[in-house]
Amino acid sequence: MTPVERAPLAGADLTRALFAPGSIALVGASSDPGKASSRPLGYLRRDGFPGAVYAVNRRGGTNGGETVYRSLGELPEVPEHVFLMTPAADVVDTVEECGRAGVRLVTVLSGGFAESGPEGLTRERALREASLAHGVRVLGPNSLGVVNPHARLTLTANAAFHEADLQAGGIMVASHSGSMLGALLSRGRERGLGFARMASTGGEVDLSLGEICAATVDDDEVTGYLLFLESLQHADRIREFALAAAERGKPVVAYKLGRSAVAAELAQSHTGALAGEDDVAGAFLADCGIARVSTLDGLVEALPLLRNVRPRVRDSMPRRVGVVTTTGGGAAMVVDQLGLRGVPMATPSDETRHRLVAEGVRTAFGSVVDLTLAGTRPEIMGAAVDVLGAAEEVDLLVVVVGSSARTQPELAVAPLVERANRGYPLAVFVVPDAPRALTMLAAAAVPAFRTPESCADVVAAALSRSVPGAVAAGRAGRRGARVLDEASSYRRLADLDVPIAPYTVIPVSGPVPRGLNYPVAVKALSADLAHKSEAGGVVLGVEGPEEVRSAAARIRHAVAAVGVDLREVLVQQMCPALGEVLIGYRLDPEVGPLVVVAAGGVLAELYRDRAVRLAPVDLATAREMLGEVTSLGALRGFRGLPEGDLDALAGLVTRFSTLATSNDIVEAELNPVLIGRVGEGVTAVDAVVRVGHEDEERRRP
Repeated sequence: MTPVERAPLAGADLTRALFAPGSIALVGASSDPGKASSRPLGYLRRDGFPGAVYAVNRRGGTNGGETVYRSLGELPEVPEHVFLMTPAADVVDTVEECGRAGVRLVTVLSGGFAESGPEGLTRERALREASLAHGVRVLGPNSLGVVNPHARLTLTANAAFHEADLQAGGIMVASHSGSMLGALLSRGRERGLGFARMASTGGEVDLSLGEICAATVDDDEVTGYLLFLESLQHADRIREFALAAAERGKPVVAYKLGRSAVAAELAQSHTGALAGEDDVAGAFLADCGIARVSTLDGLVEALPLLRNVRPRVRDSMPRRVGVVTTTGGGAAMVVDQLGLRGVPMATPSDETRHRLVAEGVRTAFGSVVDLTLAGTRPEIMGAAVDVLGAAEEVDLLVVVVGSSARTQPELAVAPLVERANRGYPLAVFVVPDAPRALTMLAAAAVPAFRTPESCADVVAAALSRSVPGAVAAGRAGRRGARVLDEASSYRRLADLDVPIAPYTVIPVSGPVPRGLNYPVAVKALSADLAHKSEAGGVVLGVEGPEEVRSAAARIRHAVAAVGVDLREVLVQQMCPALGEVLIGYRLDPEVGPLVVVAAGGVLAELYRDRAVRLAPVDLATAREMLGEVTSLGALRGFRGLPEGDLDALAGLVTRFSTLATSNDIVEAELNPVLIGRVGEGVTAVDAVVRVGHEDEERRRP
């Protein structure tokens, strides 16, 4: 075998080597059917893979009558794809051997890397260095492999692929978890879904989920994507892929693990706690135009509906759902789930009701059109769907079919099949176990769901999915961050035209200047007190010079208890307000700059009433964010209350989000920002800024 000098694989060359290689070497292949390392050879032979397959094991001999080579050097050619199943301790040496031999792609099944502690981290760094040094693209470690039914390629050790006859189709599955390939395969098989590509990316020491998916967007065999995400590492690659898929009209749906607040432990401000891991993921996926679901059934069932529902334009009105049903109980289950997800219902207008009656649909009209009393007849179901589907107030129609779906699908299901391409989005929840009805709907590409939870999950995801945003490229991580005190934070934010309540800084034991407008707030001024109130570092409603001196002394004593030697206090004019909010900025290590708007004050983390977006944002997006903060509803004239200056607030959010272009700010917060009446503007009465230095980030050339 003679090595050949080649550049690292990318683009179409990468997809060919991954999903349609001309030759494969299975290094560490076993002849013991009880071992996972025996499966890839068995699958490839069973499915009739047309390329050359070489088993490699240092013991040599034969495997199922085939020659087993002792090393890569014995092979008659350089394999396009090496599937590595050796012990972890041998992986790096084997990858280096592959590089010297001219192999361009290695999938590493083996575990024992970063997930296994310090020794594994050292091994993973060595694997990354070997990949870079030898120009070998690495999928894994901990990758269960790749599958391409169109090319009869089942290059995986996943036991779920023991079932033969994989159905080819248009769906690509990309998953950080290898076991999820099998789960999605089995659930998809039950629904008659066909797959174009499947890839388990594992530890992503080199090749990432985003890069692999991006390399397939121009593949005509791939029509949509299912992603199972455990993290957002390599978020820039995911975003590049998502934008490319959106340009080509190929929908992407994701299930993201990690609904926790771990990231809050690293934060110096409320912003970090509010923009926890799950909030960051939600903002990132939404900005990429990726539909996010929260149920596994929803992930499997989502693509047909996403193909029929166009992404919404940002800052447009919320889209509404109409419901028609043959069973009141079934409809109630769906409506409950839609309500939990904040999906607004569309009540038929007078015009729509008149049209329904004219078509023979006579029933009591509410937010749900219940056909139970009208009888389950094809002409009634067909007429109701036609009228409601075309109604101006209905953006998507959910049809709930009861018991007849199982025994007589021709009554209520057949009319839906006939209307598969009428130009209005349609989703069907089949209440009973009705295999024949589901098969009919799937064959006509009518989106169908088995549970009310998955139906509402996908409907909500489809209606909220937006066109991808135009966000500035994320910056690299930062190190050595330090916190600025309040006065220094105000000065650092001066370029953003932040309206700040008048203030002065005085020594704790010094004279109080004349001309202060009372009442004032007296606050500890120290970079060591990110949360001054918790340490007793704030006194409000101070009415005169003597009270200022007294407050300063009390504050100095209080913060001394937490180890702060206070030299100065900040004295700030107090302002009346209708309400208050928090505006925060944070440089997330995975997805880049974020902006947060939340209910403000010391209880911001408790309420967790917030909106999160990738930064910077435009004015329309800022207004959209304000609409998501529930407490701000009181400032829109609720029950005769005075209206707040939300236009001024949206403008401040927009300006604050431009910190995304800063070279050194890693986190910043205004909390609280006081909201005046319409025309009075907004005023910040506290700020904290963290600055740091840019880390160098190693990237493949």
